[in-house]
Formats: sequence, structure tokens, C-alpha cells
Amino acid sequence: MAEQTLNLPSLFLALALLGLSIRYFFFSPSSSSTRAVSDRNTANPEHIEQIAQMFPQLSRRDIQWDLQRNGGSVQATTERVLSGRGLERPPPSFQPIQPPASSSSTAPAAPPPPKSSHPDLITRYKLESRISQPHVTRPEEEKPKPPTWSQNKTERQTLLQKRREDMVLAARRKLEEKERERAVK
Repeated sequence: MAEQTLNLPSLFLALALLGLSIRYFFFSPSSSSTRAVSDRNTANPEHIEQIAQMFPQLSRRDIQWDLQRNGGSVQATTERVLSGRGLERPPPSFQPIQPPASSSSTAPAAPPPPKSSHPDLITRYKLESRISQPHVTRPEEEKPKPPTWSQNKTERQTLLQKRREDMVLAARRKLEEKERERAVK
């Protein structure tokens, strides 16, 4: 019988097959480890709620997208918001996982939008003294020609402020006239 010899390419092929088979049998991912990988890609609803309570101006969808991108790290998401970078908008194809209905019923209701410290424009622009003054309507001929645009910044600012105040007062007077007409009817 003739002697059998192994040549170099067949030796490499045999080693590669041996290595792949050892890796397959001893290092294959089990079903629990693949589940852990898929769980890591979804954001924990408790983490979303925690960040939403800290930063109510952020949408839950943006928070969930950022948590999924950084592996569920609340600290990384918080740092990103506090550093002023903000959160990236998720792509339109991103569909966030909605929390179960039972947890949403136990969650506190969203706080109502904050009330502004100035309830109306008259108070906001401090026009109470001017509203009590009688309004004098001028005929078309007597109306002054609007001043031209000034090169001086302070003059422009005072002109625009006066025009804003006049518009607010004119709107208020129109509203009062409509209310009087309704009361008469």
C-alpha cells in the first residue's frame, strides 16, 4: 500500500472545520442570551418614565429612541440632555413600544400646561392706563403719515413698540364694540 500524506491546503481545511465545529458546539448563543440581546434593544418603561419626569419638555418617543440607541443607559441620556445637545429625532419608521394599559392608568395624569404670569396682552404690555383713555378716531385726511424707517435702533424699537400697543388697544376696542352689539341684540 502506498503511504498517505497530507498536503498543506488539506491540513488548513481540516483545522478550519475543526475550529468552526468547536465554536458551534461550545460557544453557540443559547435562547436566553439572544433574549437578553433583544431586551437590551428595547427601552425599559420605568427608565422612560424617570427621564420624562426629569425633563417633561421631551417627548416619550424621543426618550425611548435615545435609550434604545445607547443600550438603555439613563445616565447617558440625561447627560446628553443636560449638556444642551438635546435628543435626536427618531426616524419615521421607529415605532415605540407602548407601555401596558395597566401601568398607564396608575401613572399620574400629565400636569396641565403652566399658566402664564400675564393672562392677557393688556396686562402683559402694561396698557391698563391707556385702555381707560377715550379713543379718538380721526378722519382719513387727518391721519398722520407713518414715519419712515429710522436708522437709529432705539427709535425703531420705540416705533414698533408703539405700533404693537396701538394694535392691541385697537383689537381690544373692537372686541368691546362687538360685545356691546351682542348685548343690545
